Formats: sequence, structure tokens, C-alpha cells
Amino acid sequence: MEFLYWLESIRNPVLDTLMLIFTEFGNELLFIVAGLLMFWCIDKKQGYFILLTGFFGVYINQFVKIACRIPRPWVLDPNFTIVEAAREAASGYSFPSGHTQTAVGCYGALAVCRKETWVRIVGIVMCLLIPFTRMYLGVHTPWDVGVSIIIALTLIFILWPLFCEFGHQRKLMYPLMGVLSVFAVAFLLFVTLYNFPSDIDAANYESAVKNAYKFLGCTLGMWVIYEADARFIKFDTKTAKWWAQIIKLAVGFGLLLLVMEGSKPLFNLIFKGNYIAYAIRYFLTVLFAGAVWPLTFKWFAKLGVKKEKAVADPE
Repeated sequence: MEFLYWLESIRNPVLDTLMLIFTEFGNELLFIVAGLLMFWCIDKKQGYFILLTGFFGVYINQFVKIACRIPRPWVLDPNFTIVEAAREAASGYSFPSGHTQTAVGCYGALAVCRKETWVRIVGIVMCLLIPFTRMYLGVHTPWDVGVSIIIALTLIFILWPLFCEFGHQRKLMYPLMGVLSVFAVAFLLFVTLYNFPSDIDAANYESAVKNAYKFLGCTLGMWVIYEADARFIKFDTKTAKWWAQIIKLAVGFGLLLLVMEGSKPLFNLIFKGNYIAYAIRYFLTVLFAGAVWPLTFKWFAKLGVKKEKAVADPE
């Protein structure tokens, strides 16, 4: 806690604001945007790499959280204070850090798979900055962020050489998705069957159960979209003009959020609070991202083509 107390001593309103802004770059929505940017618009192999790095990381992170159940720093030491504006988002157990896991998994994967110097520099900076913001704000200890960094980097340096060797062929994707499926089922069985202590925080436990069903839905969705693309869709990421790619990403992401969040009231009404609703909703979200929206990519590839032909060969 000594390091956290030192960070507490240097806080000021300007730094507080900056850290609150930068810490949001470890939000899971940005991981989704980065993954979909690669998957839809730049390189399908790298998209699968980033998405699977994220999925494996989240599964491991959530399992360790509920297994260890380590409280937040201000609970461990009541004399320690945090930046109050960060308290609301800092729900759940502390160890390991979810923001750090997401940030290092996402930006670290980008730094490894992309050759552009500026991408690698930004990726490395974000991998260092976001864990620091979590400690500065007082919502995680160095141990929390350190273990998350180790998990994320381990996944990156295991998965990327495999993708370099095999691409996204079945000989790689089947084993990876098989392991992912084992993780998802094991986590679901653990949170539903294990006899947790009676003093477990009810909100954290409920969150873990919801996440387990979400993971199951995402994993089943990954199987479906991979097979659908490999056998039927076979979409191309690079054929559209740059401005059409921006439209494709922006509209696709907006519709994805509509599927993921907009359908929540309907599923709550249909399933009346049953956790299976989370599995179905996230399955449909992944299905939209990998098998429905890519059906529009041929149309996006045609945008601007006729106009250019008309200019080049006027009648």
C-alpha cells in the first residue's frame, strides 16, 4: 500500500481529470471497437487474434476474481482514499484488474501484430499508462495490475506466433475455440455448483454468474461465425474505399450495440430474469458481428466505384 499512499499524496484536480479520461481507454467497448476494426476492415487474421486474446483474458480474469475474492484497496485499508469519481465504475472484486487486462490485451496485441511504428508506440504507451491510472485513482493495487499484465502478455506471446504460423485456418481455430469452450463451460459450472462461503458479496457473485452465461453465449457464437464465414460468407476486409470502411465500422458498431443493449428489455421480459437470457443475447451479438453484418461488405465495396468509372470514361 506504500506506493498507493505515495500516489494519493501527489493527486491534484488536473491529474485526477487526466487519469479519469485515460482510464476509460481500458474500457471493454474500446476493445470491441479495436477488434471489430481489425476483423471488419483491415485483417481478418489479426482480428481473430485480438478477439481471442480478449476472450481468453476476460475468462481467466473473471475466474481469478471470483476464486480469490480480494476486496478493493479502500476496503483492505479504510484509511486509504480513492478519487471519488472513479468509485462508481470500480465495482466487483479487485484482483486482478479488468481494465488492465483489457488494455494490455488489446493495445499489446495491436503493438505486436501491426508493423506501423506509430501503432506500436501508442500501444506500448497505453499498456503502461492505463495500469498506472488504475493505481493512481486508487481502485487497484500494484499486485492487481501486475498479475493482469502478466496474464495478458502471456496470452499475446502464446497466440500471436500460432496465428503467424497457421493464420485463421481450422487446424488452429478449432483447438483454440475448443479450449475457449472448455473455459466457458468450466467457469459456468464453477460459479453455479461450487459451494462459496456464506459471506461472499451477493452483487459480485451475481455478476460472476451473469458473466458465465455471457461467456457461454459468446463462445457458441464464435463457433457459428467461424464456420459461417469459412464455408459460406468468406468476406473480404479491404475492398471498400477508406470512407466506406469508416461508415461500415460506425454503422456496424452502432447496430451491434443495439443488438447487445437494445434487446435487453425484450429478453428480460421474455425470460423474466433467467440467466439464460444473457447467453442468448450475447450469442446473437456475436452472430451479428461475424455472420450478419459481413453480408453487407460486398455492398460497401461497391460504394464510389460507379462514380469513379463515370469520371474516367464519360459518355
